[in-house]
Amino acid sequence: MRLVEYADVRTAPVMAADGGVSSLMLPCVFSPKSHQYLALCAQDGRLRIWNADSKTLHQEYVPSAHLSASCTCIVWGPCRTTKEGPQRKKRKSEAGQTAEKPDLLALGTATGSILIYSTVKGSLQCTLDGGHNAGVNCVQWHPEESVLYSGSDDTHIAEWDLQTGKTRCKWKADRTSVTSLCMSPDGKWLLSAGMAIKMWELETKAVYRKFTGHSTTVTTLCFATTRPPDSNGLYFLSGAAHDRLLSVWQVRTDGKDKNSVVSFTLTDEPKHIDLLTSNSKEEPMRLAVVCKDGQLHLFEHFLNGPCKKPLSPVCSVQVSGVGTKASEGDTPVPVPLLAATLSSDKQNVLLAYGSHLQPVIERAPVNTSERHICLIRDICATLSLSLDTAITKVKTPVVNEKSKILVPGLPGHQAPVKATPSEPEKRKKGPSSTEMTIEERLELSAAEGKGPGKGVSSLQTDSFAVLLVQGLESKDNTILNKVLQTRKETLIRNTVARLPLPAILPLVEELSTRMQGNPNSAIFMVQWLKAVLTQHTSYLSSLPDLVSQLGRLYHMIESRVKWYQQLTRLHGKLHLLMTQVATSNSAPRVSELDHTAKLVYEESSEEDEASGDEGLPEDDSDNWEDDDEEEEEGMDTTEKHTDEEERNDEPKANGDSDLDPENESEEE
Repeated sequence: MRLVEYADVRTAPVMAADGGVSSLMLPCVFSPKSHQYLALCAQDGRLRIWNADSKTLHQEYVPSAHLSASCTCIVWGPCRTTKEGPQRKKRKSEAGQTAEKPDLLALGTATGSILIYSTVKGSLQCTLDGGHNAGVNCVQWHPEESVLYSGSDDTHIAEWDLQTGKTRCKWKADRTSVTSLCMSPDGKWLLSAGMAIKMWELETKAVYRKFTGHSTTVTTLCFATTRPPDSNGLYFLSGAAHDRLLSVWQVRTDGKDKNSVVSFTLTDEPKHIDLLTSNSKEEPMRLAVVCKDGQLHLFEHFLNGPCKKPLSPVCSVQVSGVGTKASEGDTPVPVPLLAATLSSDKQNVLLAYGSHLQPVIERAPVNTSERHICLIRDICATLSLSLDTAITKVKTPVVNEKSKILVPGLPGHQAPVKATPSEPEKRKKGPSSTEMTIEERLELSAAEGKGPGKGVSSLQTDSFAVLLVQGLESKDNTILNKVLQTRKETLIRNTVARLPLPAILPLVEELSTRMQGNPNSAIFMVQWLKAVLTQHTSYLSSLPDLVSQLGRLYHMIESRVKWYQQLTRLHGKLHLLMTQVATSNSAPRVSELDHTAKLVYEESSEEDEASGDEGLPEDDSDNWEDDDEEEEEGMDTTEKHTDEEERNDEPKANGDSDLDPENESEEE
């Protein structure tokens, strides 16, 4: 019996073509029971459903807010009898046959809403809003009733009624975010997890048991048995972030279940689990775990009590592709596994690997007697074959090779295409037009934003966020230079706010690397770093190894600030010196004085001109001397008069003027 058909699948990592694991996590899950379809969400927010039998794209759905409200989790609903069109009366031979197909998909979003998509109708059935104030992390279906349970970052669990589209009830589940949910096969128990695991009784909404043992956030929950907890035979599995152990817990009636009973060793954090229980006591439980590093581990174990030592996988599967670069040659390159599911027979395993945009689905035989299996596949040839034989509802129009197609949503589509009479002649003479590159689109969007009366739309911000994520994954310097050289603070702030959380640390590392280079580029990097630290402070503070990851940036800032005061003083001195030099250079220069007279005026008398005697100047000089002597004599006489007057004034000043001459003589 399979027990993960309703299990919640959160996010899965994206690996680059060169085998490197990207930090972004995207959901991916097979349909229950028949495993006919594979549902996944790519980075562009589109829901794609692939047919596992024909290996072709079955349906594609684009949510209205696929850029701003990204998909965080995908869960298939329980398989039920579908009714398509008018029902006719069945024959007796068809009376016992019922067609059960996977129909509904629940998509949790980062804005707190839940989308219910119908694969039978090929459209959105309803939207569940108003239940959460933060992003939805996990969703679980009830196996029998039309009820849905969801956990969110607002620390609450909401119970939804799908017939009315409203919440039945809502209760607080943990002090931190609810990151994982799992419904028991009988629909009576619900597991929730944040930092601790709680088992709820759905009738009373009360906590039946609490399990603690993980040091990080629990991301995976799955029931391993169907027996009730009263019989001491109820087991479930749990996996946590940054944890390489998958723990198995036993629910006991005596309450002695504080520790896990079994542990499975992995190579990395688990991201996808598929489990098959045994039909008899002689058959072990089968478990398939896809890890974050892209490997598949298969386990077989009897759940009959505690086991002290961690169990190793009986078989590990890795998919490798032939190198596409000239330098690689025929060297195998690791290809990430997205999801895996076990078949009823022990011989085959259904695998999905490659890219989320174009996954490869294969039913591969696995021999568990071998500990390590490496499947070498030519992915390029497989993708080209699947693209040629794909039959989808999306029809590609037949256009001329020289025509230029503008895709909606890309920069440049806003401008209408106007054909001029001379345009066909120019196209015939000139070379054939090619598709616009990302650099040209960015330049065109920047030019349109600078035009008169045109503001920067929200589409530009979303495009910048998507391009920045693509540039960080592919490490394309052309894309990063165009995005990071933006000077508009509003655009930078909105772009950073729309980035997914796993892309924050790669952005900080890229900014710290660029700040060590050209000082001119450091001016732009500081603005981006300020926006990241301001808007994502809570996320950065929650990272356990933040100090080691940001150590290089911290030391660089500290070394530059250390010399800031001395550089400021030097700047002031140089500024004063340059100001003095500029003042002295701007002052007008005084040229040498010219002692030659610019104008000479000569005064002559009429008598001298008539007589023409040359001896007159000598006579005049003698007369001048006589005049000088007379002036000196006059000066002497005046000085004598002044001396006598001063002497007469002295007795008056002393008060002797009132005395008679006779008295003067007597006194003498």
